[in-house]
Amino acid sequence: MSLTQVCIVGTFSIALFKALELLQRRTHGIDLDGPDRGNWLLGNIITTLFEGGVNNCVHIAEKYGGALRLYEPSGESIHVSDPRALYHIIVKDKNIFQEPDLFTMSNKLVFGEGLISTVGEQHHRQRKLLNPIFSTSNMRRLLCILHPITDTLTSVLIAQLPIDGSHKEIDVLPWLSRCALDCICQGILGYPSSSLSAAEDDTYSEALRMMGPLIGKLMVARPFVVPVMRYCSPYWAGKVLDFVTVSWFPTQFMRDVRELRRIVETVDNVNRTVYAEKKAAVKVNKLDSVDDVRGDGDLIPSTSMMDIMLKANCTTSNVEQLTDAELLGQMSVMVFAGLDTTTSALARCVYLLAQHPRAQARLRSEIRDAMNSSIHQNIASAGLPYDVLMHLPFLDSVVKETLRLYPSFPFMTRTATKATTLPLHFPARSRSGAHTSSIAVPQGTLIIISILAANRHREMWGADANEWRPERWLSPLAASSQAQDVDASFSGEGAAAASRRSVLGVKDGVRFPGIYSNMMTFLGGSRSCIGFKFAEMEIKQVLATLILRLHVALPANPNPLGHVKEIEWKLRVFHIPVVKPPAGDGVTPQVPLNVRLVREEDFKWQA
Repeated sequence: MSLTQVCIVGTFSIALFKALELLQRRTHGIDLDGPDRGNWLLGNIITTLFEGGVNNCVHIAEKYGGALRLYEPSGESIHVSDPRALYHIIVKDKNIFQEPDLFTMSNKLVFGEGLISTVGEQHHRQRKLLNPIFSTSNMRRLLCILHPITDTLTSVLIAQLPIDGSHKEIDVLPWLSRCALDCICQGILGYPSSSLSAAEDDTYSEALRMMGPLIGKLMVARPFVVPVMRYCSPYWAGKVLDFVTVSWFPTQFMRDVRELRRIVETVDNVNRTVYAEKKAAVKVNKLDSVDDVRGDGDLIPSTSMMDIMLKANCTTSNVEQLTDAELLGQMSVMVFAGLDTTTSALARCVYLLAQHPRAQARLRSEIRDAMNSSIHQNIASAGLPYDVLMHLPFLDSVVKETLRLYPSFPFMTRTATKATTLPLHFPARSRSGAHTSSIAVPQGTLIIISILAANRHREMWGADANEWRPERWLSPLAASSQAQDVDASFSGEGAAAASRRSVLGVKDGVRFPGIYSNMMTFLGGSRSCIGFKFAEMEIKQVLATLILRLHVALPANPNPLGHVKEIEWKLRVFHIPVVKPPAGDGVTPQVPLNVRLVREEDFKWQA
């Protein structure tokens, strides 16, 4: 037997042994009901949560309760949408329910030592420095960076319209993606991205736009990352990566792996260049005070989030300062976390407004009224001041309702690091069909946090929880929806205070432990989305600029074969919009809408 054959047989034997060992260690015995196992090896998570779509995800939670049993390759897992259970998972018992190694290690390989790749004391130290940077004061100073970007987006779309004022079908998705990219690059990194106006993307912008879809396609490779990151030094991990990305692996999967490596290296090279320039600039100019760095001083329109971060790091004690590797990691994480998620949310908002013309007219009317009453009365640009933009009631309602129904990340995961008991607020069904108010969770169990099901929980949000109804946020119930602290969700004082009044998203003094309007869209606790204020501001600014000048509607004209385009949203890592067959291929991401200039009648919404 040749040396090559020995290596192949040996490798196969080790892989087979590890697979059998994994099967023997499968988690069993979770006393919860749930759908059939499905595939004996892979389980039913993919078919239940992703192939079934949004409606099926909500259906299984309504059928089995806020906690149900699913199957993954390593055994049984728990799908959770109960508010009390989620409070324990992400707040009270966060040290027991931690991010899976699968998640943190694969993120570290791609993004470096950013927030989504670190745990424990390192994560706590990073969060302590970064939390003040995302203050409301700093959001005010960054809004002016977004104004010209959203104006450019609107101008680019208008330039494609017929001069006679009629509509034209435009796929708005790539333009919203380019807009989100420019907002992230200029507002977060201070990188001069101009993808909206450029004839074609530069290598950096192109790499950023391709990164998210490729990571989604390669999710199945995550389990192979853990042993490499855990048992190999950086040198040998690099050697393993060199081996698996050689060009003589001809499959499409390996071509995608090689492409992702190229993209990661491209992004990293540019990030290092930008970081070095900004770090040098900060060292030269040390006139900013600590208060100004923290967001409590005068506004500095020309700054970016990265500038603020570097200044904050320079004024922090040596013990708490972030290393260069950690700061570079934050750059990669912020771009990735803010690009595809914001694009998805923007596309869904615009699509829903096209689907609901009365809501679109009402929003447009509110924006014009705000422009007319503001000192900035330039109708060509919705350059509203921060406090006006963020407190427009119906704009706020549209954004909140969209983020509630369609969170960009439908699911997150945790692993139980030791055996524990998880209490429930609403009883769930056990294997026998009886109701149970707590779950015995074995060590190593995968917990699937269903943000989607939590945000549509009928007991918490009402019988119409599955309907897009922005008006719910204008009711008196919504007035106090952000008044309670997350950590008081299940404390006696917090529960008693909530029970004395009706609040949207709160039932009998209980609410979800999310940081944003009682919903789970941006999670909660120490691993909540740190950039949600920037994302909310960006979405509102884009909508305010677009809807003021443009009218959007769903496609209505049949193609030459007589088929009208119908948009369908597929549930993957993100919500992916495609055109259903036969008018489309059902695969290519796109949001074709009929777009035209606004007319006076488009501001009328009251009956």
